[in-house]
Amino acid sequence: MLRLRAFRPTNDKIVKIQLHPTHPWLVTSDASDHVSVWNWEHRQVIYELKAGGVDERRLVGVKLEKLAEGESEPKGKPTEAIRGGSVKQVTFYDDDVRFWQLWRNRSAAAEAPSSVNHVTAPFSSPAASSKGRHFLVICCENKAIFLDLVTMRGRDVPKQDLDNNMEFLSRSTAGDGPLVAFGGSDGVIRVLSMITWKLVRRYTGGHKGSISSLMTFMASSGEALLVSGGSDGLLVLWSAEHGQDSLVPKLSLKAHDGGVLGVELSRVIGGAPQLITIGADKTLAIWDTISFKELRRIKPVPKLACHSVASWCHPRAPNLDILTCVKDSHIWAIEHPTYSALTRPLCELSSLVPPQFLASNKKLTVYSMVAHPLQPHLVATGTNIGVIVSEFDSRSLPPVAPLPTLPGSREHSAVYVVERELKLLSFQLSNTVNPSLGSNGSLTETGRIRGDSSEQLQVKQIKKHISTPVPHDSYSVLSMSSSGKYLAVVWPDIPYFSIYKVSDWSIVDSGSARLLAWDTCRDKFALLESAVAPRIPIIPKGGSSRKAKEAAAAAAQAAAAAASAASAATVQVRILLDDGTSNVLMRSIGGRNEPVIGLHGGALLGVAYRTSRRISPVAATAISTIQSMPLSGFGGSGLSSFTTIDDGYSSQKSLAEPAPQNFQLYSWETFQPVGGLLPQPEWTSWDQTVEYCAFAYQQYIVISSLRPQYRYLGDVAIPHATGAVWHRRQLFVATPTTI
Repeated sequence: MLRLRAFRPTNDKIVKIQLHPTHPWLVTSDASDHVSVWNWEHRQVIYELKAGGVDERRLVGVKLEKLAEGESEPKGKPTEAIRGGSVKQVTFYDDDVRFWQLWRNRSAAAEAPSSVNHVTAPFSSPAASSKGRHFLVICCENKAIFLDLVTMRGRDVPKQDLDNNMEFLSRSTAGDGPLVAFGGSDGVIRVLSMITWKLVRRYTGGHKGSISSLMTFMASSGEALLVSGGSDGLLVLWSAEHGQDSLVPKLSLKAHDGGVLGVELSRVIGGAPQLITIGADKTLAIWDTISFKELRRIKPVPKLACHSVASWCHPRAPNLDILTCVKDSHIWAIEHPTYSALTRPLCELSSLVPPQFLASNKKLTVYSMVAHPLQPHLVATGTNIGVIVSEFDSRSLPPVAPLPTLPGSREHSAVYVVERELKLLSFQLSNTVNPSLGSNGSLTETGRIRGDSSEQLQVKQIKKHISTPVPHDSYSVLSMSSSGKYLAVVWPDIPYFSIYKVSDWSIVDSGSARLLAWDTCRDKFALLESAVAPRIPIIPKGGSSRKAKEAAAAAAQAAAAAASAASAATVQVRILLDDGTSNVLMRSIGGRNEPVIGLHGGALLGVAYRTSRRISPVAATAISTIQSMPLSGFGGSGLSSFTTIDDGYSSQKSLAEPAPQNFQLYSWETFQPVGGLLPQPEWTSWDQTVEYCAFAYQQYIVISSLRPQYRYLGDVAIPHATGAVWHRRQLFVATPTTI
């Protein structure tokens, strides 16, 4: 279900990992206590630090700062000269982290029907506390390092002042500024002010051994709580309210034999938040936060203890609610109890990594995992060969295309493909409120509409099997003609296409094609005819050198033949007449020599050409090979059914490099070019009245009006959008997480 987004090879195993909620930053610590901050979007290391020992650069920097401030002789040994020792935790802290931590805790608490009014009241942003600084916080055995990534100035707090595990407290008194709690090896939790850098309070009497994990959350009563897990296997609950003087445990319960390894908060739709804990006893337990009773306990992977756990909520996988990792090569997903409650592999990570990094004798093993707090389609894992950032793979979803709904009808239907079967899904939405009028209520933080009745939208659905067979079971793209009379299915990997007549599901046209796009106004389509490229033979390992040479020569010949077949492929336009016959209107569009890599349907036909940009082998390994996201066409909106067959780097172009001008629009009537060359969009969407169009790029969407003449209206900064559909001058945009 996941594909590679970014990969950074490392020499040592990555044992700690954390993502920033709003910046594309990822901090890791390896087994040798090297800490590095990596920008996974631009694939650049921002900062590196030897946290285990003494970092000479920081020591020199501190001495220079002291001299500049007029201190001639340093008094005593600077804290920067203390050896860090083993890294226990790495994290980020700034106003964004604080805001989203508080938002997560508040929105999880507000889900419970019993939640008090001030929890469900509109969320006001907490007062800025970090004064524009972005802290990287490294918690080591002998000290904690607070490093500002903006000014690169740091603050080291020695061990005698605090200890190993930490959590930022969301509520603090004005004078103390942000507070950070550290869990100690002596079972004491010490709270440090990030303004005065002094201890402000201690929580004692909860644990008999060392504290392994800390987390803040909010109860549905609105009380801020701190939960700690220890090596004694206890889960202890403390009050994190700043007015509290009672620093004794509110509650203590035995959670795991052999120690608690991690605690995570789970937001439950329509219920009080839950806690997920993992332990050395190889079990994962789920706890209710009202009664603190155990709700479920499972052993996700027999014989192996989980080292990482993440609460996961992805709209494309509603049946999965927890991700976890053990020391193997998988990310495991646990199903929600309303489904099967089974644990299944979400992803086999060794299949994502470029093969040159997997040594034949080395088996990939995961040592740490984190899900992105705001973008659930991103999951980062630390392994013995490097850092893997993976994203949700749209190819793992069944391809679907909606049929146009008749005016005034409440019956909607869509066609989808599962394995080698074409299926028809019909559904009706029954709601007393007229859904077409929409709601004029405003959305609350929790995503509910204010002023909405709590009445559920009832969905009645019927699934029908269509008897016409589907010739292939590989990945396919579905798209609908403008009239809704014809459905196109393209199998780009084969390459093959079929056009089905919706009235009786008979096949009216088929052949070899990798790309297909519909005209918005008539039942016309363009396709990239492709001669079937010969299979490239596999070069055998070992064996005689003569055979290997022959095989290599045959492979080179086949590759050349495949390249010439790709460049010889032409864009052809066909029309479907009322009698159901398909006729060729134009054998070849555009007299350009470059191979075609994309077709976009709409009121004009968009053709993308491959430009000859060279990529050095070094850059090629750094750029992870990702196909840009394929799209199935959305009914009569004329959205292109577009997949790129570029060199795999199309969605990974660096932001600094200007996009090549390789996209030409053509008229469906005269087949002549319209306007000049443009940069190739990821996808295009034209409205049904042919008045507006949207072209999507990596970081933004360009919106233009087409009548009375073409006019650029502006662009919207919605990055990484995966598709859009027009409806009455409104554009509904889908991103990997949001509509």
